[in-house]
Amino acid sequence: MYGAANGVSTDTEGCMDQQRFDIGQEARTRVLGEEYVNRSLSTADSFNLEFQELVTEYCWGEIWGRRVLSDKQRSLNNLCIIATLNRSQEFKLHFRGALRNGATLDELRDTLMQVAVYAGIPAGVEAFRLAREVLEAEGIVPPPAPPAGE
Repeated sequence: MYGAANGVSTDTEGCMDQQRFDIGQEARTRVLGEEYVNRSLSTADSFNLEFQELVTEYCWGEIWGRRVLSDKQRSLNNLCIIATLNRSQEFKLHFRGALRNGATLDELRDTLMQVAVYAGIPAGVEAFRLAREVLEAEGIVPPPAPPAGE
């Protein structure tokens, strides 16, 4: 168990499903990157360790560990939900994850356009603004738009 390995004792120690946690750890690392996951877990303390375990076991192990939807599809779904909830840090994290999962700029653009229609133009505006921040940080430059009228 992660908590026991870290020397942190919790009231629910032993209740975590180790196999589901391991699947979650692999999925979380695959989507968000080793550096992010290692930082999240290495900075866990007695206050938030159980939360990190819950996220890894259930969000990543139980849901992302399922194989019906591809990681790319799950990433696009998450972007719609997180943009609608206006969670900017999570949106940027999962936008990077979508890029890691092979989502194209066209797929990402259409996902954000769907957000604008179903969640409201302000949600779409913010999603495109946050996406631009990630693209710039990642050094991704979309090709220029075609001239008007083409």
